[in-house]
Amino acid sequence: MNKRDEQRRRREEKQRAAEKSQGTRKLLSRFGLFFVLPVIALITVYTLLNQAPTYSPIQIAENDHLRGNRDAPVTIVVYADFQCPACATEHETMMRLWPEINEDAHLIFRHFPITAAHPNTWTASLYAEAAGRQGRFWEMHDALFQTQSLWSGMRSVEAEFDSYALELNIDLEQLHADMLDESIVEKIRADQRGGNAAGVRGTPAVFIEGRQLARPNRARILEAVAAAAS
Repeated sequence: MNKRDEQRRRREEKQRAAEKSQGTRKLLSRFGLFFVLPVIALITVYTLLNQAPTYSPIQIAENDHLRGNRDAPVTIVVYADFQCPACATEHETMMRLWPEINEDAHLIFRHFPITAAHPNTWTASLYAEAAGRQGRFWEMHDALFQTQSLWSGMRSVEAEFDSYALELNIDLEQLHADMLDESIVEKIRADQRGGNAAGVRGTPAVFIEGRQLARPNRARILEAVAAAAS
């Protein structure tokens, strides 16, 4: 075999090897799509089916935290972030006027933590939800807002929040265990998903009978509740 024939033989062998390799890659690609796509679809369906349900501002969920008489005719839903200064102001406003509206309205709190701006808000939500397991949601809710200026700038807030829990006679060991419960995490996430669906773009977002109240100050809340109750 001369040199030219030898070169041609080598080229042909390389071409056959390349074609074989390409065929193998195509087969693997087809197998990958056949196997991977159904797995991705199953994971997606599983995730969606296992998410906690969301509720609109005109619905009351079994796991909602409700202040006041459930049978009162007017439903107020507040989406708030525990570390948001405007939410602390709204909380103070609502508590001051609450004696004037509590016969006509009940108040529901839903979490809307904006963690990109407020690094401690997620932990605050966990503490509030876990306190709720011991019947102390509203007490922890109020404590977190009333002391916001104290803990908002802290790098670590757990010890501070533990001190609030102790003042409220909350079992710390149980509290910490409940904070790891996935259902509590899902409750917070579901609140936020529900808020997104309702059009919440910032906090606080106050809904009265399902309608979001622009600039929810004292006068506007009193007027909206009176109108809804009449």
